[in-house]
Amino acid sequence: MTKCMSFGRIDMDKTMQTHKLTWQNIEIEVTYKPLEFGMIAWLEIKSISPKAAPLPITETGYLSHYHQSGHIEAQGGDAIAFVMTWLDKEAKKPEWQKYSEKIRQYDLF
Repeated sequence: MTKCMSFGRIDMDKTMQTHKLTWQNIEIEVTYKPLEFGMIAWLEIKSISPKAAPLPITETGYLSHYHQSGHIEAQGGDAIAFVMTWLDKEAKKPEWQKYSEKIRQYDLF
C-alpha cells in the first residue's frame, strides 16, 4: 500500500474492473484501474452500442482518462456512479443539448 495525498491509502493489489452501463439508450463499457503504473488511476470509457456513439465527454465514443489515484475512491469508490455523474453533468452543456436536439430531429424522418 502507498499513501496518496489527502485520499488516504490506496490498495496496490486492486485489479482492473470492467463494467457495462446504459446511459440515454447508449450501452457503455467502463474499465477502471485504481492504480496504473504504480502512480495514477486509469479510466476507459467507450460506447459499444451503438458502436462509437458520441458521448458528452467524447465525440468519438472513446475516452482514455488518467487521473490522480484515489479521486474516484474519495467520491465513494463507485466507477459507474462517477461516470454517470460525469455524463449527466456534461450533458447539461449547450454543446451536448444542441447535438441531442439535432439527433432527435433525424429520428423524425
